[in-house]
Amino acid sequence: MIKARVLYIPTESHTRKVFRPETFQRLRSIFEEVKVNETGRNYTSEQLAGEISGYDALVTGWGSPKITPQVMENADRLKIIAHSAGSVRALLGEVVERYIIPRGICVYHSRHAIAYNVAEHTIGLMILCCRRIIDHALAFRERGVWRDPKIPLNGQFLRGSTVGVVSASAVGREVIKLLKPFDVRILVYDPYLSEYDAGALGVEKVSLEDLFARSDIVTVHAPSLPETWGMINQRHLKLLRDGAVLINTARGKIIDHDALLEECRKGRITVALDVTDPEPLPSDSPFRDLPNVIITPHMAGAGFYGYFKIGEMTLQALIDFFTGKTPIGAIDPSEFARLA
Repeated sequence: MIKARVLYIPTESHTRKVFRPETFQRLRSIFEEVKVNETGRNYTSEQLAGEISGYDALVTGWGSPKITPQVMENADRLKIIAHSAGSVRALLGEVVERYIIPRGICVYHSRHAIAYNVAEHTIGLMILCCRRIIDHALAFRERGVWRDPKIPLNGQFLRGSTVGVVSASAVGREVIKLLKPFDVRILVYDPYLSEYDAGALGVEKVSLEDLFARSDIVTVHAPSLPETWGMINQRHLKLLRDGAVLINTARGKIIDHDALLEECRKGRITVALDVTDPEPLPSDSPFRDLPNVIITPHMAGAGFYGYFKIGEMTLQALIDFFTGKTPIGAIDPSEFARLA
C-alpha cells in the first residue's frame, strides 16, 4: 500500500479507452485512497477546485478541465499531476510559472505511449506512398488495369532511402527507432537536439533546408506552437526532389497549406496527411481531389496498444514518483515553454 491520496477525474469512457480493467483495478487498490469521477461527465475547473484539497496526486485525461489558479490555491498537498493523454499546454498553461515550477510539482504526460501508435502509422504511410500501393490498387479495382504503365513499379522505396525527420520529439524518436531495420540514412532537424544526442540516435543533425533538399522522404513530428506554425513553407517544399514523399502526422498548422497545395498541384511529390488545417478539410478543398495526396482522419494516435500503454505508464509514473523514482514521461521544467 502506497501512502498517497489520488484524485482521478477522467470520465468512465476515457478510463475504458486507456486502462485495461486489471490495470485500473491495480490503480484503485495500490494507493491509500483513490477517488474516481463517477459523475459521467468531465469536471469543470470549479468542481476540481472544490475537490482537490487533501490529495497528493491528480490524474487527468482527455476532456479534463483547465487547472486554474484557484485549483492550485486549493491544492494544499498536490505533488504530482499525471496526465493520461498527450498535450498538457492547454491544461496547465495558466499555472506553470506561478505554481507548478515554484512548488516543484511533478508533471507526467503520456506522449511516449501515444508515440507508439503515431510512429506505426507514419511508417505505414511511408511504405504506402513509396510503393504507390493505393494507386495500383485503385487502377485495378476501378479500371481493371493490371500493372498500369503510368504508375512506376520501380523507384526509391523506403529501404535504402534518406529519411528526414522534422523534430526529435517522442514520436520522432520512435519513428527513428522503427526505421533502423530499413537501412536508411536519417537526417534530423531539431534546434534542441544536441550533437551528442544525435550521435546516440544514429542520425545526422541538419538544417531544415538541408533536410528538405537531401531527403527522399520527409516526416513531420514537431509540436504545434506559435513559433512552429507555418515553419515549413514554399521555400522548403520547392527543395523536395521530384518523386519525394512528405508525411505529416503532427499538426496541420506546421505546414503552410497554400504553399503545399501549389506544390501538390504540380504532381511531382506524394503527400500523406493525417492532420490538416483546418480539420477536417472543407468539402470543396482542392486537396480532396488530388491523386498524389492521401488524407487520413487524424487517426495516427489511435490503437489498443498505445492507448493501453497510456494507462500502464500513468500507473507506473505514480508508483515511481511515490517510491522515490523519477517517472518516465516526467516533464523537465525547462521543457514547459516548448511543449505542445
